[in-house]
Amino acid sequence: MRKIFISSDHAGFELKENIKKYLKKKKIDFKDIGPMNNKSVDYPDYAHKVAQRVKMNKKNVGILVCGSGTGMNIAANKHKNIRAAQCFNLKSTKLSRLHNDANIITLGSRLTTKKNALRFIDVFLSTEFEGGRHLKRIKKI
Repeated sequence: MRKIFISSDHAGFELKENIKKYLKKKKIDFKDIGPMNNKSVDYPDYAHKVAQRVKMNKKNVGILVCGSGTGMNIAANKHKNIRAAQCFNLKSTKLSRLHNDANIITLGSRLTTKKNALRFIDVFLSTEFEGGRHLKRIKKI
């Protein structure tokens, strides 16, 4: 069974809370790794916590939110078997799953509207990896 882990830094806290409400409304189970308020924190700490949990099981996925999405993305991708994708639109989100088998989506709260972020989450969670020619490329990472 797939587990979803979600986290943010202080800049992404409000969007993270909105994503959590949306997931609850859709009856999608998830685990919030923190922070639990919008006080200043260091994004790498939370990116590492989510990445560690995601890599425990191939079915696990993560959602990370910071101001730009970039910091969380860089930190998460330091972990073996993590393929975090910074998503800006529906096409980048869909391709991150289809071609790259991304297991963490990173979003920028200062660059993405709430409406779009929720659409990206839907696409990320519902799109399956195509495998095939893409699998050999994933194995080279």
